Amino acid sequence: MKEIAAPMFDLIALSLPRGLGFGDSPPVGAWLSEDGISCAALTRNIHSGSFGIVTLRRRVDSVWVLLSHSECTTGESEARASISHFLSTQAHPLPLPSGERRRAPLSRMGKRTPSVVFKSLFDPSRRIGAWALNQLYLALPSPDRNWVPDCQTENFHTRLWEAHLLAIFREQGLFVTQPKESPDFHIENRLGGEAWVEAVTANPEERYEHFGASPVPPPADRHERFFGAAAERFARTIQNKLDKRYESLPHVEGKPLILALADFHAPSSMLWSRESLISYLYGFSVHSSAHRGMQLITVEEETSLLSGRPNGLFTLRENAHLSAVIFTNACTVSKLSRVPISGGAHLDGYRYLRFGEFFDRSPGASRGIPFLLDVASSDYGQLWPQYGYEPWSAEVEVFHNPMALHPVPNELIPEVTHWREVNGRVECESFYEVSILRSRTLVLSANAKVPSLDELLTATSPPEL
Repeated sequence: MKEIAAPMFDLIALSLPRGLGFGDSPPVGAWLSEDGISCAALTRNIHSGSFGIVTLRRRVDSVWVLLSHSECTTGESEARASISHFLSTQAHPLPLPSGERRRAPLSRMGKRTPSVVFKSLFDPSRRIGAWALNQLYLALPSPDRNWVPDCQTENFHTRLWEAHLLAIFREQGLFVTQPKESPDFHIENRLGGEAWVEAVTANPEERYEHFGASPVPPPADRHERFFGAAAERFARTIQNKLDKRYESLPHVEGKPLILALADFHAPSSMLWSRESLISYLYGFSVHSSAHRGMQLITVEEETSLLSGRPNGLFTLRENAHLSAVIFTNACTVSKLSRVPISGGAHLDGYRYLRFGEFFDRSPGASRGIPFLLDVASSDYGQLWPQYGYEPWSAEVEVFHNPMALHPVPNELIPEVTHWREVNGRVECESFYEVSILRSRTLVLSANAKVPSLDELLTATSPPEL
């Protein structure tokens, strides 16, 4: 059997119904069988010190299936012996359950022509990211029949966002299912909190090739940046989902409804469109100005977008059935590689660098703090000491509707940044001490010269996808 690092087991464990929700008995070691069909982890209770065993086996379509999750009455040596026996015993992939549809291989194209961005996953520099995406696809409880062809062709980013959402939820130990055609996910924690989540992407008016597209800079005009085309695109995208009246479905009625939004409406727009979304949801803009050597922050309310559409989605009582909006600016192809590489996965011949801006929490700060880090370095992994590697939930924000009929408690999705209106002010509470406002990922050959941060910030670089 082969020992695997904790971050690699974490990726496999995303196939468990509650993902990394091991409670008081976290894994302390994990192993694969030589043929890769079976996996086992040793757990230890943080209170009693007792050991347990988790065993998984692949199905004939490569989906991981939980076989057992039990506490042992014996000691560590006996538990390890049981694991060794399980992994060394010859086994075959499990058959499909009766009535279960065999999951199509994500790498098999058939007669379909792949999109350029999907084809990029076959590049040696992205092979770890391709493996991670396949693991997430196999972990989905019940992907629809079009998931694979969509991912391989024109709807790649829509399916990428669904896979990313699954990882976000199960990383935090949520029980995630897909029991209905819509909304996309039902999530539940051990405290009894639950919500329905519908995934949606802000797409362009006219399709463009995402891979290698030149970045579109943010609008120079402040009003255009807050209330212009980006806010209008968010408004249309969200309204299209609200018009479906998910809250009237029997299984959703009386429960929190969340829209999970990722932005792909223009090349690299996710680097700057967050401000537009916040302005559209809460109905205000933020203006920074210098006065006697200090930065002054002014909040201005605005009731309409430049198009004339009403602004402030969360200020309208008619939208009270929408409990919250989840958003991230990190749903990218690069994210697929960064998570495992920051966790110790080796990519021979290549180096991943991430540069951008940290959120500056200093009072009155209006700009981020520039950074440049090697994704494989310990300095990078320790930005998130709770994991020691980049988590899927980093850069995820939940914007809560102050008028929600069914509010979402922070405890339902704890490891994110929460935005709430408190006494007329919108305040945020972050789980991670470090937050990244915006970033790009640069992939270099291992022997290439590493550019300086100044060079990267002033150069025109390919956008993060």
